[in-house]
Amino acid sequence: MTIDELKIGARGLPEDQRFELVADLIGSLPAVLSDTDDGSREAGRRLDEMRRDPTARRTWEQVKAEIGR
Repeated sequence: MTIDELKIGARGLPEDQRFELVADLIGSLPAVLSDTDDGSREAGRRLDEMRRDPTARRTWEQVKAEIGR
């Protein structure tokens, strides 16, 4: 299977399964950000929040609508 075939297959998954796949892939990478990196801590907080309450997720379309785009 090629990377392009994987991408096509992944895009066909429901949103919650795509999120789970992304989280698993990111978790499989070596740590390159330190805890002192302000983006790393915030990303971890958001990931924890989404895992605790999957209904709190918003689509990109919802976010754009909220900021008036």
